[in-house]
Amino acid sequence: MSLIAGAAVADVNTVDGFKLQLADGSWLLVRPSGTEPKMRVYAEAGDEDRVAALLDAGHDLVAPLIDDK
Repeated sequence: MSLIAGAAVADVNTVDGFKLQLADGSWLLVRPSGTEPKMRVYAEAGDEDRVAALLDAGHDLVAPLIDDK
C-alpha cells in the first residue's frame, strides 16, 4: 500500500499529470506547467496543516526529477 503524508492512496488519475486521491478524502495533484518549464503541485484537504503536509510530500515526490543546473 502506498502512503502519502500518512494516508493511503485510494485512487490515481493520470488525465492531467497525476492526481492521488487519498483515503482520508484529501488529494494531491502533480502536473507539468503548460507554459513554463515547471512542475506544479496542488493539494486539497480539510485544514491548512494537512494541505501543508501534502504539499511537502508532493515536493518530495518531484524533487528527484528536477534538474537544478
